Amino acid sequence: MNDHRLRMYDSMLGLLSGADNPTPMVKLNRVTPYEHTTVYAKLEWYNPFGAVKDRIAANLIADAEERGDLDGITKLVEPTSGNTGMGLAMMANAKGYTLTTPLSDAIPQEKRSVLRFFGCDVIELDDDLCPAPGAPEGAIQMAMDIGEKPDHHMLNQYANAANPAAHYKTTGPEIWKQTEGKVTHFVAGLGTCGTITGTGRFLKEQSGDVQVLGVHPAEGHDIPGVRSIRQLSQTEWFKPDEYNGTIEIHNQEAYDLTMRLNQEESIVAGPSSGMALAGAFKMIPDEPGNIVVVIFPDNVFKYTTSVRKHLPQMFPAPAGSEAETSGGSDPFLDRLRDNARASSDVVDMGEVDDLLEEEPLLLDVRPKSDYDDEHVENAVSLPLDELKTLEAGESELPEDKDKLIVTVCNVGKISLNAMLMLKSLGYRNVKNLGGGMTAWMSEGYPTEP
Repeated sequence: MNDHRLRMYDSMLGLLSGADNPTPMVKLNRVTPYEHTTVYAKLEWYNPFGAVKDRIAANLIADAEERGDLDGITKLVEPTSGNTGMGLAMMANAKGYTLTTPLSDAIPQEKRSVLRFFGCDVIELDDDLCPAPGAPEGAIQMAMDIGEKPDHHMLNQYANAANPAAHYKTTGPEIWKQTEGKVTHFVAGLGTCGTITGTGRFLKEQSGDVQVLGVHPAEGHDIPGVRSIRQLSQTEWFKPDEYNGTIEIHNQEAYDLTMRLNQEESIVAGPSSGMALAGAFKMIPDEPGNIVVVIFPDNVFKYTTSVRKHLPQMFPAPAGSEAETSGGSDPFLDRLRDNARASSDVVDMGEVDDLLEEEPLLLDVRPKSDYDDEHVENAVSLPLDELKTLEAGESELPEDKDKLIVTVCNVGKISLNAMLMLKSLGYRNVKNLGGGMTAWMSEGYPTEP
């Protein structure tokens, strides 16, 4: 018998959150810049499997069962950036299903390892940190293909109304009850947008004065579980007309504030928590009576690799190590890539028409087999592995080092390395196509087989 008062449960599923068993909210005391505004962090790692995504995992399966979609089904599939997969894996274990999770190989190794430990069949792909709907080679399309097989079912958090409904039924009522109806601002990071949309709808039904605010990362970000503006345009539950505002936060702002949360507030928050809080500080004025609730999706323990990358000063190389004596390190190279992503050398689809008027050399740096399947119209193939061995003027590389070159891959990650490689060879006018083939095709630009 489940008893929240005694914290006694028949199984782990009894710990699922709701108004009678809410995740805790903790007042921030040291990192806040406010004198009058009160800010609470809602600690979502107190969900039974460690993240805010447990809420939608439970509701996706419950909804599918109620509809009869899982009658005779034993195998679930879901493309996931990590936390949804973890929640679904444990829910599946408890209910007798198996789970296959196609995902990006950019997901922190800790998450991929834990998914396997939880029993998932993990398929790693060269995809965005958050998978993009419509990418023919991406995690979502692979999940759809697998979901069509006999005895399989794709739950599809990106288009399934059970996603925001989970937060309408649980997160919203919890916040309203915990603040005694006094909440004035609700802030959440933007991923699939189930959290902000479902919770926001509930809170606004209670009071139209509640401000619902979204925080998203910059393009080319390295904050797992959230999406840039370009990525959000591909998400069914991104409903900006229902929000009172959104703001962009960069990697370093998020990681710096995450460090402060851990060291000054003793809150073991992960990077998406730091991002959401940084956005709250920028959007919300300091006024008497403000009661702010910020969703902290999960804890930091899954992100040690990311923390080392973005806070390298905390992890100095041992004296005499190769990293120290060579003057280089992985964190340094990662920072170099981050700076390149944030620069004007990465172009988005809104700039493509102007770029094409300059008749650039479109350089597809994917493996030749990918190029042969489909590529940007008029692009030339030069796989990254071959580019690494070339000198200026060889192969398809132009002799003119001022020639405009645009590097292209599936999602803009491999081609970023190619752009840096070309710059090292002395080419002065090199751009990278942000979003790669995925963005190109989603905007309807022509391709060739």
